[in-house]
Amino acid sequence: MPSAIAVESVFDPATGTVGYVVADRKARCAAVIDPVLDYDPKASRTSTATAEKLAALVGDCALDWVIETHAHADHLSAVPWFKKRFGAKVATGAKVGKVQATWRKILNLDETFAVDGRQFDRLLGEGDTINIGGARLTAWETPGHTPSCMMLALETGDGPAQIFLGDTMFMPDLGTARCDFPGGDARTLYRSIRRVLALPGDTILHVCHDYPPESRGPRTSTTVAEQRAGNIHVRDGIDEDSFVKMRESRDKTLAAPVLLLPSIQVNIRAGELPPPEANGTRYLKIPLDAI
Repeated sequence: MPSAIAVESVFDPATGTVGYVVADRKARCAAVIDPVLDYDPKASRTSTATAEKLAALVGDCALDWVIETHAHADHLSAVPWFKKRFGAKVATGAKVGKVQATWRKILNLDETFAVDGRQFDRLLGEGDTINIGGARLTAWETPGHTPSCMMLALETGDGPAQIFLGDTMFMPDLGTARCDFPGGDARTLYRSIRRVLALPGDTILHVCHDYPPESRGPRTSTTVAEQRAGNIHVRDGIDEDSFVKMRESRDKTLAAPVLLLPSIQVNIRAGELPPPEANGTRYLKIPLDAI
């Protein structure tokens, strides 16, 4: 008999982001992971086309939770839209305050901007769980890309284990996430990844991003066995020092994500746009020569 627990995804080609719905169709409850708010930087406009695709996958389930694996730096979060439409609560990693404090300084935000994660309904530390009907998501703290990154382990009682990776590893032909954002650390990322690669080979790994080369279409999932055999950055035989040397050298060559500044300002607020100013308009800040 097929499992009542469904994992479905929506790929956003504009940002290379994968958003997920985890649903217990029998119990009619669901969670959404890493939803994208569409943003046109040239027109300074947002839209919800990608979020609406995820919402369609929720179907007739109650959406209890929207979960962010970290404060993303390459896309805006659609969390507030889901909260308004479904009454969902929002969760993220327990260390998000470290990211908020760093960016409050960089962006010179008002001291009233809280840096303790209170913008989120729940902060998930190592081993904390969220139930979705007969399934359970367990948080793993996996820093390295950012200090607050986490993965989510899905337990359904049926079939191989499943992990939502956040921004740690990508598909094997793309490697791993960068570590040069404030608070990132390549050595820490390597150790976080090795936790995952110690799992059984058939463990399913759901990626948060894919940037497919011309030789293939976008993919959303891989396995521990595939990663250990073929990940270009952390396959078996690549030790910690070699990874750190590669990652730090590579990161020096990478340009900042196109949506870094808009994304981080929104996402450290749990997806809320900056408050409107006296004229009723919301503004994003662009610090010059500061990052």
